[in-house]
Amino acid sequence: MPANGAKANNEPEVYSGGDAPDPAISARGLVRKFGNFTAVNDVSFTVKRGEIFGFLGPNGSGKTTVIKMLTGLLPLSGGEASVEGLDVRTDAERVRERIGYMSQNFSLYPDLTVTENLTFYGRIYGLRPDRLKKRMDDIIQMNGLDPYLNRLAAQLSGGWKQRLALGCAMLHEPKLLFLDEPTAGIDPVARRQLWDLLFDLSGHGITFFVTTHYMDEAERCSHVAYIYFAKLIADGTPNSLRELPDVTPAGTIRVEITTPEVTRALKLARQIPGIRSATIFGQSIHALIEEHFDLDDLREQLQKQGIVVAEIRPLAPSLEDVFVELTYKNQANGAKETEANRA
Repeated sequence: MPANGAKANNEPEVYSGGDAPDPAISARGLVRKFGNFTAVNDVSFTVKRGEIFGFLGPNGSGKTTVIKMLTGLLPLSGGEASVEGLDVRTDAERVRERIGYMSQNFSLYPDLTVTENLTFYGRIYGLRPDRLKKRMDDIIQMNGLDPYLNRLAAQLSGGWKQRLALGCAMLHEPKLLFLDEPTAGIDPVARRQLWDLLFDLSGHGITFFVTTHYMDEAERCSHVAYIYFAKLIADGTPNSLRELPDVTPAGTIRVEITTPEVTRALKLARQIPGIRSATIFGQSIHALIEEHFDLDDLREQLQKQGIVVAEIRPLAPSLEDVFVELTYKNQANGAKETEANRA
């Protein structure tokens, strides 16, 4: 069925000032239980209209469960949520009319062509023949599908399958799209092209709720939330998350050590007193060290072990650093709680 209030001229509604609009998504204290297992525990966040909201977390942390709750596919065990101004508890069917959903597994029909898939989904949405033709023309042009119209979906590359899936999810002109790991399993060029398309659509007022495992994709989001085994442990813009005190604790700094011998250097670096943590990034090591540690002394210690050090410089934390540090902290807190419960 077409989205309620969809514009006949196909132009997106772009916020142009005045009072702040209602959020595209508002989640407050979401809980989802399966028997005695709590898959989502007291999760709250807000998604503004027109932004790309990145939702991250390890496998099994509750990302897909949250999406299914927000789209009305799973009932809430607790909490409240509104999507496009509708209560997901009482208006689940109307919510699904107003959104688009692209699952992490290719969900289209492999034995149908690109054109046949678009036509089939357009009819599922209840688009009239003239409206369906107009929307298909728009989607084909927007997603660059024209060269592949008569090709079976099964014969498309991973990147073009995802473009087709995105196009089918957009046929009824939703203002909000849920994309569950849309770039999983596709090559880097196709990933970048798909993100360029998301940026273009976001610029026209479409809101995206995107789950991903790729840190470079998280960096591209306007807002990011991180769920760790059912609980939300971070929520903010990429810049605000990098400034969290838990990411670079008081009395420490982050440095980058550039060396052609990263593997051996990492092993040695982890044995040096004053280095809290270290990991490899390409041809360099990112390390969290105590603030009083002299960088020239660090260079000297590595060189004494036969490590060629090209450069050591201070480094701002990446989003990967953010999520790793927050994960370690929550793991430590979880261990303490377990010990306390055993006592």
